[in-house]
Amino acid sequence: MRRLILAATLLVGLTACATSQEGQTGLGASVDRQLMGLSQTDGAQLEAAVEEAEAHPLGSAENPVRTAQPSGQRAYLSRLRCADGSTPAYQRIGSFGFGPYGNIVDGYEVRCPDADPKTVVMDMYHPGHVEERAVAGFTITPS
Repeated sequence: MRRLILAATLLVGLTACATSQEGQTGLGASVDRQLMGLSQTDGAQLEAAVEEAEAHPLGSAENPVRTAQPSGQRAYLSRLRCADGSTPAYQRIGSFGFGPYGNIVDGYEVRCPDADPKTVVMDMYHPGHVEERAVAGFTITPS
């Protein structure tokens, strides 16, 4: 009986925490969209945001490379080529906060032989999108 009461108390407590956290952060449906792998911005709003982002270098915080999930990030980075034609090494640095499309963005350190490392910012909440352009300093193989 004690276990049942304890389990019920924990369930109520966790529910209260979740509700409280949602209320404090104001994320609600936003978190749900990202958990489903969807961008916070879509349709005409996304098109306008992409057009505005294009004023900045691809791969910057203001114009992250759009991909579909972590596998899309890895696929994009694997298609990049260094000046000597080699494939760069890359490593995820971490989350870089929210990007121009309202999504959490990731930073990757990308390294080529005999070159300074470059940070590439990526937004993985764009299902079906495959970026065909290379970030500055690299070329890219076709997808």
